[in-house]
Amino acid sequence: MEKLYDKYDRLHDYVRLSITDRCNLRCVYCMPKEGLPFFPTERVLSQDEIVQLVENFAEMGVSKVRITGGEPLLRTDVVDIVRRIKAVPGIDDVSITTNGLFLEKKAAALKAAGLDRLNISLDTFKPAVYQKITRGGHIQQVLDGINAASQLHFKKIKLNIVLIKGQNDDEVLDFIKYTKDHNVNVRFIEFMPIGNALRTWKKEYVSLTNVFDICRKAGLTYHPIELSGNGPSDNYQVDGYTGSFGLIHPISAKFCENCNRLRITADGYVKACLYWNEEINIRKAIPDKPAFRQLIQKALDNKPLNHEMALAETDRIIDKAPTWRHMSQIGG
Repeated sequence: MEKLYDKYDRLHDYVRLSITDRCNLRCVYCMPKEGLPFFPTERVLSQDEIVQLVENFAEMGVSKVRITGGEPLLRTDVVDIVRRIKAVPGIDDVSITTNGLFLEKKAAALKAAGLDRLNISLDTFKPAVYQKITRGGHIQQVLDGINAASQLHFKKIKLNIVLIKGQNDDEVLDFIKYTKDHNVNVRFIEFMPIGNALRTWKKEYVSLTNVFDICRKAGLTYHPIELSGNGPSDNYQVDGYTGSFGLIHPISAKFCENCNRLRITADGYVKACLYWNEEINIRKAIPDKPAFRQLIQKALDNKPLNHEMALAETDRIIDKAPTWRHMSQIGG
């Protein structure tokens, strides 16, 4: 098996696969207030195309697939997609990132289909703040989904918190204390300037360097831990707590040097780097494995060492432009 390496000798064995650009929320870091025009159905990869694409990647050494969106649970065939991907030889880890609104209804079926892990977006515990960040969501649906999933013994449940200055950055301690009695990994994520004006983003960006200060001021002692998987977070556990917390800091402490992931958009493009505009349409090549591999390798050959997404001096960026897609159109 000839595995996938880029020119910096980074092995790529992880695919983040968006199965829809549609979402039932309008989160401030994910799409504009007015929403976005969604792709027509025929523009989105079919279930058979998705499975064949994963089979192609598995033959190239990919063993981990994360299903994303939009909101992936909006697809009526999401359970079948999970079941078929999990059955692909070589794929040993299948996970989903979801906003959790439909999770209470679908968690059991997803577990039965073979889903290994869940990432659930939950940026606040406050109903009013949740409505503001998501532009209309109801937090109790998410909490009910988390509770339902927690009863099913997934390998790991992670809660994703994008910190935004003046909106939820005062809840860091609340989330860390949540891990005292809940076996989840709470992950604080720095707000990224994807689909947002740089000036606006700078006003709302919060560095994660203060998380440790918050722990110390609260009298909490913690220690680093290793979690299974190959995600970008640095993980810690407060002494005596059941769960853990992680830091994903693409801005203040870049993790690009160890990046091992490729992103496939719902309309069949491969993005080797989350931030840059460069993407290659691979949809027509899905049935043709040699052509498919050639396009994937081309994307990897063009993958930069770093995203440089915090550069204010855009004229320093050579031969590249930030992606035109909003986060919901990429899959995160």
